[in-house]
Amino acid sequence: MKPEVRLALDRAADAVRRRTGASFPRVGVVLGSGLAGVSDAVASEVEIPYRAIPGLAGCTAPGHRSRLVAGRLPAATGPDLPVALLCGRHHLYEGHDADSAAFGVRLLGTLGVRKLVITAAVGAIRSDLHAGDFALLRDHLNLTGTSPLEGAEPGPEPRFPDMTRVWDPELSAALRRAGERTGTELSTGVYAGLRGPQFETPAEIRMLAAMGADVVGMSVVMEAIAARHAGLRIAGITFCSNLAAGISPVPLDAAHVNEAAARAVPRLTALLAAAASEPAFAGQLRCGTIPP
Repeated sequence: MKPEVRLALDRAADAVRRRTGASFPRVGVVLGSGLAGVSDAVASEVEIPYRAIPGLAGCTAPGHRSRLVAGRLPAATGPDLPVALLCGRHHLYEGHDADSAAFGVRLLGTLGVRKLVITAAVGAIRSDLHAGDFALLRDHLNLTGTSPLEGAEPGPEPRFPDMTRVWDPELSAALRRAGERTGTELSTGVYAGLRGPQFETPAEIRMLAAMGADVVGMSVVMEAIAARHAGLRIAGITFCSNLAAGISPVPLDAAHVNEAAARAVPRLTALLAAAASEPAFAGQLRCGTIPP
């Protein structure tokens, strides 16, 4: 990554460590539009506004709380799971470049997170997906025209990371089992990432469907690329807040997206609590737990 990005990450990580101590959770969650209420279920030990972290700007998109929370997620069974939550993200349509859109995820990786769940509210394209459904990501299409890997590459990371298995099968299987225990059906799908901020046209949705996309949104891909580049294992949970353009019987509206996602928070919280008991998430955390 660019030297200036690495320097900014080091400064940001130092600022967070001054609040959390040297250790940090190994599991992270990015909470998308309207989904930040999941953080209310976490026994928060540290809560840091983005504006207090150098290099991490506040979010301007509605439905994002702009804070980093580190604490313990009560597991459905067994011990609580130490987690770090990004309550809000940065989008290209807000005027951020790819590095800024990926900064929060890169910060979690710098702090020690090794397993990451990325969430997002999306529009449903595939005919068997409905508003209110959850879907696990099995792949994505980066249609933004940019990447957080552009520019100089002086560090130890691979210049050309393999993207064959970005979305980790083991973590996804753990989430699927958690869904079965909580009565939350989890389909799988391909995410199409566009820049926005306008919603897509019906013709664009037909194009995306022909390209193999099942859901569409304006985030996720910068974070996924950066996380893969940094060696993080990632899983994706999308919430279908609406049907996509040309499929939806009503005009699309950002306020509706956030309202629908907020109503889904209890279901997502229960799903993550069940996943917290899965060895894929709960295992190998001894070096990453935050102090009591």
